[in-house]
Amino acid sequence: MPHWFLVLTLALFHLVGPVPADLGVHAGGLSPCPSPAHCARATWSVPDPETALAALVPVVAATPRTEIVEQRDGYLHATASSALFGFVDDLELHADPVAGVVQARSVSRLGDSDLGVNGRRLAALEQQLRG
Repeated sequence: MPHWFLVLTLALFHLVGPVPADLGVHAGGLSPCPSPAHCARATWSVPDPETALAALVPVVAATPRTEIVEQRDGYLHATASSALFGFVDDLELHADPVAGVVQARSVSRLGDSDLGVNGRRLAALEQQLRG
C-alpha cells in the first residue's frame, strides 16, 4: 500500500479513541499519568486557584480544535484534536483552594507516544497563567 494512501485514509477517519475512565477529580486530585510517553501532569502554585482556573477557561476555549466538554465548580474537562489526523487528547484542570494549586493533566487517548504535545500544551497554559 502506498504511503500517501495510508495518510489519506487516516485523515478521513479521525482517530478519536475511547474516553478515559479515570477523568475527573478523585480523592481531591486529578489522576496520575498512566505513562509519561502520552500524558503530562503539572501542579501550579497560585494565590487563588479558583480565579486562576477561571482565567484559563477562555484560553482553553479559544485554542484551535479544542472543545470544553465539562465545566463545574473547580473543574474543567476539554478535548483537543490534532490538525492532521484528529487524534484526541483530554485536558483536565482542577482548582484546589486548600492546597493553593491548580492541577493540570493532558493525556492522549490513542498511541504509545504523543511526541511531547501534552507537555507543550500544559507549558503553554502555564505561560498564560503566569503571563
